[in-house]
Amino acid sequence: MSVGSRLQELLRGPLGRVVLPAAILQSVLIGGGYATGREIVAYGAKYGALGWVSVLAIFAGFTVMSVLTFEVARVFRAYEYKGFVRGLIGPAWPLFDVLYGAMAVLVIAIMASAAAEIMHDTLGLPPLAGTALVVGCVGALTYFGASAIEAFKGVGTVLLYLAYLGFGVAVLWGRWGAVSEVFAAGNTAYTEGAGPADALGSGILYVGYNLAVYPAVLFVLHRQEDRRDSLTSGLLAGLMMTLPFALTYLCVLAFYPMPRVLDAPVPWLPMLAAAGGGALVAVYGAVMGWTLLETSVGMIHAILDRADAALERAAEATDGEEDGDAADAGLSPLQRGLIGAGVLAGAALLSRVGIVALVAEGYTYMAYGFIALFALPLLTVGAYRAFTAEED
Repeated sequence: MSVGSRLQELLRGPLGRVVLPAAILQSVLIGGGYATGREIVAYGAKYGALGWVSVLAIFAGFTVMSVLTFEVARVFRAYEYKGFVRGLIGPAWPLFDVLYGAMAVLVIAIMASAAAEIMHDTLGLPPLAGTALVVGCVGALTYFGASAIEAFKGVGTVLLYLAYLGFGVAVLWGRWGAVSEVFAAGNTAYTEGAGPADALGSGILYVGYNLAVYPAVLFVLHRQEDRRDSLTSGLLAGLMMTLPFALTYLCVLAFYPMPRVLDAPVPWLPMLAAAGGGALVAVYGAVMGWTLLETSVGMIHAILDRADAALERAAEATDGEEDGDAADAGLSPLQRGLIGAGVLAGAALLSRVGIVALVAEGYTYMAYGFIALFALPLLTVGAYRAFTAEED
């Protein structure tokens, strides 16, 4: 049996039905979810001993969203984003594309800003030069090397997950006592006056802006056979998507409420510098570089692919499939290049706002949008239709 045949056989089993959807969601979440550590501070760790409320809210939110997404897709065989979103919000579905495009620009801006901070701290490059270098590399890879990056995406995701686990162990190894002291004292000094409701709300917002990752998993859900697959895979997805947040949260508590960590644009930098010096920071820089490329190239291509599909559908509606023109109605290479350049230019300009403000304000606005256009319809219309439908 060939390697390809063996892989296909494995994917027909629990690996493809349960594990693969969860792994894809976790891999797409890396860039905008927890790569810099800034996200964890803004949506949980800043509450100190109360941050566990955010962690539980995030686990519950991701689990519920995953189970419902998987079940709606399975019951209605909605394995591409347009059909799925249209089933939730009807003719308002183009608004989701607009929101996704804005989210892509924001994520790339945050990643570019973070990478510029890392290059400034490790190589001494001016932030503007670092941003320009990063955006230029993403643009070049989008044009020349996207297929190569996609080919290694699975391996890269595993390495990234292992790297973040390693970073967490390195930081906590000698500072677990400080973490215990935060919990024992109920320390919430960084957000004095905040209560459990604030931490709960932050967790919900974190789930909200990361709802953008769910359309990326639809294409593998056709392997799921019954509701048990949806429930098991959804629970696994919730766990995998929450663990990196929880681990980073504990790492931040090891330095709580030190401003040099909690106020840092990239909190991982001072934490790793304290734990392992320049060598560990250099490894983190390499990991962040991979994350930046994987996330940014993937988001740009998602935008281009959606534009291609929209143009082809428009051509089919106008000319009819029998004319043979619809297949050639997508974006030309020049148009793809111009759109990609526009996204990168917008991200470069936005990155000058600074990563702290972009994460705190930008992600929060995105969260409200995705909650309105995805979470609420999924929790109401989607859940009702999926659990009352008669299956074949």
